[in-house]
Order: sequence, then C-alpha cells, then structure tokens
Amino acid sequence: MKFSKSGKAIRDKIPQIIKNSGTSCTIKTLSDAQFLKALEVKLGEELQEYLASKSSEELADLIEVIHRIAQLNGTSIAKLEKIRKDKARKRGAFKKNLFLIDFKK
Repeated sequence: MKFSKSGKAIRDKIPQIIKNSGTSCTIKTLSDAQFLKALEVKLGEELQEYLASKSSEELADLIEVIHRIAQLNGTSIAKLEKIRKDKARKRGAFKKNLFLIDFKK
C-alpha cells in the first residue's frame, strides 16, 4: 500500500494501518463542510486512479467516496439509489452502449 505524504481525505482505518506498518502519522478531524471539500478532491483523485488502472478496486473506492459525499449533502445511500433508478427509468441507463455523434436543431 502506498501512502501520500501530503494532506488528503483518508478512510477511517488508515491511521491504524499506518501505525501497524511501523510508521507514524498525524491526522486531523475535519468538520463535515471541510471534509466534503476534501472528499471532492479525493473523488477526482480516485477517478484518475480508475482511468489509469481500469481496476474494480478503484471503482469501489469511487463508490465509497460518492456515498460519503451524498451523506454529507444530506442524501442517504438509499435515496441516492432511488434517484439513480428514477433517472434510469425516465432517461434510460447506459446498457445499450449508445454514443451520440451529432445533434441538430
């Protein structure tokens, strides 16, 4: 596991994992508003990691970050899933692999 030396949002068990590896770390507990901003940065990092690796592990990280962002914005995971399903019902999902080439009015 690689660790960054710069400040960033981390999972809850990372400080203990770092300690168990024989290394020390300094952590700070942020307010919800501060952590939301840090998670928005983390979302971009996780997306870049997925794009580079195409890994299911990175997709899972993206989902975890999205779930917490939703919670911090007052949306439960169940409500987020309902919104997703409603949009899929109304506008479709991405199951047919459609790609828009052109759009003219």
